[in-house]
Amino acid sequence: MQRLRPISILLCCLMWTANAAAQISLTPPGAGTQPDKPAAAPKAKPAAVAKKPQAPAATPAVTPAPAATVTPAPTPDDPNVDLVYGAYQRGMYKTSFDLASKRAETGDPKAMTMLGELYANALGVKRDYARAANWYKRAADGGDREAMFALAMMRLAGRGGAANREEAVKLLASSAKLGNPKAAYNLALLYLDGQTLPQDVKRAAELLRQAADAGNPEAQYALATFYKEGTGVPKDIEKAVRLLLAASLADNVDAEVEYAIALFNGAGTPKNEAAAVALLRKAARQNSPIAQNRLARVLVTGQGAPMDKVEGIKWHLVAKTAGKGDPMLDEALSQLSPEDRAKAEAGARKWLGNPALTAR
Repeated sequence: MQRLRPISILLCCLMWTANAAAQISLTPPGAGTQPDKPAAAPKAKPAAVAKKPQAPAATPAVTPAPAATVTPAPTPDDPNVDLVYGAYQRGMYKTSFDLASKRAETGDPKAMTMLGELYANALGVKRDYARAANWYKRAADGGDREAMFALAMMRLAGRGGAANREEAVKLLASSAKLGNPKAAYNLALLYLDGQTLPQDVKRAAELLRQAADAGNPEAQYALATFYKEGTGVPKDIEKAVRLLLAASLADNVDAEVEYAIALFNGAGTPKNEAAAVALLRKAARQNSPIAQNRLARVLVTGQGAPMDKVEGIKWHLVAKTAGKGDPMLDEALSQLSPEDRAKAEAGARKWLGNPALTAR
């Protein structure tokens, strides 16, 4: 079992990226006693905001990147707001812009937030961060929590105006207080990095719990790591695994991998190798190098699934292109017959779309 890692490594390697090395260091199936080493510190990744077309978001070196989109929550009993939101959801951005503009003239914060969204992401109008920030500011002043969050992320990134971390923190705190889980999650990250705010892992854990309880999968995954490591909360493997389950059900890929490893090993949950392998397959197809590596080990050794060395080595070659090498699997590759090796390489090339790939 790996020792508790410093908070700086926890922050970079356990929470901030969806495709980094496995975040909870449960012993990988079929592996030796050496745990994975932490990956190089990736850049921050804020909570996802909405599953819809969005413009790329710039990623600051330390603080979370600004969220690409914000989905204003429509007021159920206001048909005018529903029309604005409905047009937006159907991709009718120009119509949404026109309707929101009329509503904004009456002082409607939800409509103002929608205008900020459209300007920030060049949806139906030309991208204009300054105008987006202005509309978000007016909506935030009107009490809209989504606008507070969006404006905070713009202030952190210096979009639509000068960067202002102090204002961003206040906006995130206000949005989180109003129940916005994305704001609580990102505020927790700031309490962890120790630069924008004094480092406070207990406060970070409280905010993560708030966001996790509201169903935010990134927060559920991060809080699972806290319970696994005993960071800011008492160490509790069973709570960690329950949070991993919740996050994996929301399609958080890292959580799927870690929950699969817990299932395979029976750590904090009853052992279920079949379910673990199914989850590893799913995460491998979602391009998780850790899942691809673990699945390769399972298939090559026949531990937990029928042995299939060709398929296993295929996944090993795919994972290796992402930097997830494995000496044991390299040895298995060297022992394949020329025919099976060619099949594994062909499978990896097909998956990667790389006709030049050849195993070394």
